[in-house]
Amino acid sequence: MDAFDPDREAVIQRAKDVGIEAIITIGSDLKGNLGGLELSRKYNFIYCSVGFHPHDAKDFTEEIFNKIKEWATPPLSPPLGKEGVSGDKVVAIGEIGLDYHYDNSPRDIQRKVFRKQLLLAKELDLPVVIHSREAKEDTLNIVKECGVGKGVFHCFSGDLEMAKEVIAKGFHISIAGPVTFKKAMNLQKVAKAIPDQYLLIETDAPYLTPEPFRGRRNEPAYIIHTAEAISKIRGVTLEDIARITTLNAKRLFGMGRMPSGGEITYKIRNSLYLNITNRCTNRCGFCIRFQSDYVKGHNLRLSHEPTEEELKEAIGAPSKYKEIVFCGYGEPTLRLDVIKNIAQWVKQQGGQVRINTNGHGNLIHGRNILPELKGLIDSISISLDAHDEETYNTICKPTYKNAYPEVLRFIRESKKFIPDVQVTVVNLPVVDIERCRSIAEDLGVGFRVRKLDVVG
Repeated sequence: MDAFDPDREAVIQRAKDVGIEAIITIGSDLKGNLGGLELSRKYNFIYCSVGFHPHDAKDFTEEIFNKIKEWATPPLSPPLGKEGVSGDKVVAIGEIGLDYHYDNSPRDIQRKVFRKQLLLAKELDLPVVIHSREAKEDTLNIVKECGVGKGVFHCFSGDLEMAKEVIAKGFHISIAGPVTFKKAMNLQKVAKAIPDQYLLIETDAPYLTPEPFRGRRNEPAYIIHTAEAISKIRGVTLEDIARITTLNAKRLFGMGRMPSGGEITYKIRNSLYLNITNRCTNRCGFCIRFQSDYVKGHNLRLSHEPTEEELKEAIGAPSKYKEIVFCGYGEPTLRLDVIKNIAQWVKQQGGQVRINTNGHGNLIHGRNILPELKGLIDSISISLDAHDEETYNTICKPTYKNAYPEVLRFIRESKKFIPDVQVTVVNLPVVDIERCRSIAEDLGVGFRVRKLDVVG
């Protein structure tokens, strides 16, 4: 864009200097598409999308459509930029959509051009970058008609209801600089509610500059301020947001290398989690491990169960963290000896230890294991997950008979040996949360409700 003509090279260097791993420069008209293609061929870490913005839909022709299709089809990509650099740098069709605020192009033409580009994206199996302003109903209806469910609603400015509809259709939501504005409470609500796996961030440079640079030209290096604001809104760290959104962008747009292999330790906020097994004695229908390999941007699908030495090496200095948590993609008490030995080592190093468990430990080992954890475990979080045995068996599908009453006994027994005991439930429609709360009160333990779409 013209706004970057005086210092484009410096802008790109500043982006690299702040740690940006990749950039997608977005096409919106003929000149913009050509410029984006040129940049993507010149820099290995810059990718592009090609498409026609609704503002310019009136200028869209069959010749332009054929150009977009040519650019977006890797074997036919034109030889632009440095020789020897892969031409396969077009990662999406966009920016496309509807804009009923400015109406720079007639609405019927906007809808026609939008449909045509959506169907092209579907044909090429590429994600779409969608612009929707004051056109919620038509945008969602056309997306549904075209059968497209892969892409991002960029610079999202809709309400929470629209966000839920967009996510239900399989789309990501991208948050830009306005989330940093004090009065942007609706956008902040949306930014808080988006499930991790659907969250993206962007600049929309040169527009929508975040605080503290509001009023100046926006540029990619400023994305850190948007990420920081979102991290505070969501109660996580900047590191967490960077990891989550980088992973989401890579997966959606097929850019760069994905993390290889499952992590045996992973940090969220200031706690370090230990992923010691992927085995479990429940098959809970709501469990994230049946939907994804990732939690907060960490790959938890293990290639092998880690040894104690591997865990110690990966932990490093336990006192650096608020707590060391046995959790992961399975039931940790299946590896009781590992828990006891690592917990003892962590305590010797001045660390705090927590276990997240389904409460089946005594069933697994055929004895009361809780006395063995006295002095080693500072807190324990036990998944109650239901208000009665029938509901528990329906949603958790335990491998043990009488699992629910045994979980209740495990909770009651935990109080004798572990200083801090808490039970949790997921807010599923079939679960009576208040009855679960009463059970926790009767047992004399803490109680926490976990949101279905919030993991980690």
